[in-house]
Amino acid sequence: MVASLSFLVPAPVIEIQQVDHIGIRVTNEALTLAFYKQLGFDVTFRADEAQVVIVTNAQGVEINFIVNGNEPPAGKNVLMDVAAKHPGYTHVALRVASIDKTVAELNTLGIPITEGPVWLGSGVSLFIRDPDRNVIELREQDPA
Repeated sequence: MVASLSFLVPAPVIEIQQVDHIGIRVTNEALTLAFYKQLGFDVTFRADEAQVVIVTNAQGVEINFIVNGNEPPAGKNVLMDVAAKHPGYTHVALRVASIDKTVAELNTLGIPITEGPVWLGSGVSLFIRDPDRNVIELREQDPA
């Protein structure tokens, strides 16, 4: 049987304007909120029946935490820390004003940098992990 290629037919373009928010499933609401508070995020909405907590920062960046996650197997992120490469979103990248100031702030907060800073394309990035081992890229675009 031949797979349909109808998805290759030109179709009207949906005008996507920007990423609205990211949703991250987590295991421990209190630990998650304490960690992301250090990154400047505050709770702005709760939907207890849906097990969702929404946080935003001063610049309007929004993250939705789905607080019903199971403990990851052996404490590993199944998308990043195991040999088998499963499909899925591997990380979120958040823009920062200064990678140097970010490094200093992370050191002050005691948040380990797992990789970087490293040049990737036209910016400098570093990577950290949240309490559930989700990967967060912090990126300065076009540093001088």
